[in-house]
This record gives sequence, structure tokens and C-alpha cells, in this order.
Amino acid sequence: MLNELFRLLQESNFPGARLFTYTSFRALSAIVLALLISTIFGEFFIRYFRKRQISETLRDFDKTNLKVGVPTMGGLIIIVSILIPCLLVGRLSNIYMILLLATTVWLGVVGFADDYIKTFKKNKDGIPGKVKIVAQVILGLLIGITLYLSPQAVMRENVTIEHPNQQTEVVHRSTPEKLNKTTIPFIKNHNLDYSEIMSFCGEYKDIAGWILFVIVTIFIVTAVSNGANLNDGMDGMLAGNAAIIGIALAVLAYVSSHVNWAEYLNIMFLPGSEEVVVFCFAFIGALIGFLWYNSFPAQVFMGDTGSLSIGGIIAVIAILIHKEILLVLLCGIFVVENLSVILQVAYFKQGKRKGIRQRIFRYTPLHHHYNVKDEKLDPECRYLLKGPKQPMHEAKITVRFWIVTIIMAAITLMTLKIR
Repeated sequence: MLNELFRLLQESNFPGARLFTYTSFRALSAIVLALLISTIFGEFFIRYFRKRQISETLRDFDKTNLKVGVPTMGGLIIIVSILIPCLLVGRLSNIYMILLLATTVWLGVVGFADDYIKTFKKNKDGIPGKVKIVAQVILGLLIGITLYLSPQAVMRENVTIEHPNQQTEVVHRSTPEKLNKTTIPFIKNHNLDYSEIMSFCGEYKDIAGWILFVIVTIFIVTAVSNGANLNDGMDGMLAGNAAIIGIALAVLAYVSSHVNWAEYLNIMFLPGSEEVVVFCFAFIGALIGFLWYNSFPAQVFMGDTGSLSIGGIIAVIAILIHKEILLVLLCGIFVVENLSVILQVAYFKQGKRKGIRQRIFRYTPLHHHYNVKDEKLDPECRYLLKGPKQPMHEAKITVRFWIVTIIMAAITLMTLKIR
């Protein structure tokens, strides 16, 4: 909206109007607006929900630290704080911005429906898990198909030129192309072509490659969204981790959107992806502002309204900038949280068939493994991993998980040079 206003002002030679042509200015405007909105709206939101007694009692492991009467559905604070800055300073005709806004709203609605049923209908199960999966699959399908059909979703691939003096130069193709590739970390000439994977399909390899890309997109959106949902178990845990991941994605999006940086780093140049940078900054600002109220002791929980949206946003950003494989590194915490639950269930079922009560972790998702007291454990169950001698305070666990995510984010950014 403001972008169009400043365009008209620029055409009228209004002093300062040219500022809005700079991605950096719009991105910084987005993060400031998101921070202000999340802190101001967050205070209003918490007061309103407390007045209406709309709250949640968090499942606890320590009766001395029971969290009763804390407002839930705080993900609305995050969503509003993302949408308003993007609508104001983003270019709404850009396909990347449209897809990210659609992702935020779509998963926000799904998460809100789940929280609404839990809170107002007093049904602890919320909406069925299959419905969530179907919603995530639909989103992944729409993202993949849109990127295939949209003329805006193009890239300029690297071309290596060898000069007579035995020097090589990396430049980008002169015109954008509709390519179906992604980045492989730590490997030179590191673009993976989905069509080449499907080369056994002969003349149909290009369309088969796009079908494979859509399947990968569906899997990533579902996996990361659910991983974020599992990570949301302690005060400030997910908001902090997601903000760190958002910063790394913002850097990756910026170098992919800038032709000179993309050429220097020998990565794909994606025209128009500067709007991903603007969105990332709004995303980061909304999360940091939400931490004002969500850090220990939490004054508000984000609920599935926030966690599902956050996971989906992270997945879609990575897909849009063709860095989806890097999510294994960048979202390492989410991967481990997912695996901890899967392994725990599989190990328990294996023991059950043998008539043995056994578990790998004291409790899952993994972050709860570190703060469960011995008296809370099943005395008849055999635990493969004993855990700490003294349960950790959840604030310490949260900060340590943040530190691990910072390390993973740093390694992810190192892949720009290490290959």
C-alpha cells in the first residue's frame, strides 16, 4: 500500500520518496513496525483474554511450577504483526510475497481452529490430526503448482566462462529462466536439478521433475510445520528458535535477490525475491516482539495458531529461495524433536510386542527429557537414556536450545563459502 503511494510521490519528484525503492529500507521498516505492533497489540490481547478468562493450563512436570490461567492463541499476535507491515511496505503484486502471506493466513486459520476447539469447546484433542495433515498437504501442493505456473518465479543460473589465460569467471545468464533446481550444501557446482533426477522418464523428465518438486514441497511443509509444533513446549522456546532461523533465511534470501552477491557467492540469482527479505524481517520482528510476553514466565502461549504458522512460513521461505535441503541443518532442532517422538513411539511398540515396558527418552519431545523429575517416571519402565541427575529449569533448556540453533544457523550460512 505505502509502496504504491511512494511510487506516485517519486514520479512527482517528492523529496525522500526514492527511499522505498531500497529493499533494506523497506525491510528495516517492516521489522520496526512488526516489533511495535507485537508489543502494543500483545498487551491489549493479553488483557482482553484475561478479562474473558480465555486461558490454558499447561501440562506440567513439576507441581510447584503449574501454569494456570495463561492466555492462549497468542499466535494471533505474531500473525497480525507479520501481515500489517507486509501489507504496508511489501509489493503485493510479487508472487513470493503473495505465497508467504497466503501461507501465514492458511496455517493461521488451521491453528486457530485447533485452539478454538481446545479452548472454547473444551476438547483437548482439537481438530483431528488428519485434518491438519490434509491442510498442510494442500498448502504444499498449491505452493509447488504456483511456482511451476507463475512467470515471476524464475532464476538466472550461474555460467562458468573459461578465459584464454586459464582463469575462470562465474557470471549469470543474461535472461531469467524457468529452472527446477535447488542448492546442495558443501558441494561445488552445487545446484541439484529435479529434472535430472527424473531423467529415466525420457522426454517427460521436465514435467516429472516438477512433480517430484511438488512432492518434496508437500513433505517439507508438513515436516517443518509439525516439527515447529512439537518444539513449542516451553516458554520462549519456539519463538526464539524461529527468530534465529528467520535471520539466517533473511541473509540467504538477500544474497539470492542481489545479482552481485549471487554472482560473487556463485549461487542462483532469483529476480523478485527481495520481497522474501521484507517478509523475513517482519517475521523476525513479530517473533522478537512476541518474546516480550512469551519469555519465562510466559504471559501468553502462542498455541497452534502460532506454531503451525511459524513452521509453515519457515518451510515456504526456504522453498521459495531454493534452499530447502539446507533446512536439515538450519532446522536441526525441529528435526531432532520430530525424530525423538518417532523413535520413542517405535521403541515403545517394539518392547510392547515383547511384553517389556521400555522407552528411549524420559519424555518426548526431546526438550522435556531434561526437566522430568525421577518421581514422575514410570517405575516399571526401562529407559535407555537416563537424562540429567537433576532436572534442568526450563529457562536453561530454552536458552541452550537457542544456542544450538545459533550454531546450526552459522553452519548454514557457512555453506555459502564452504564447498
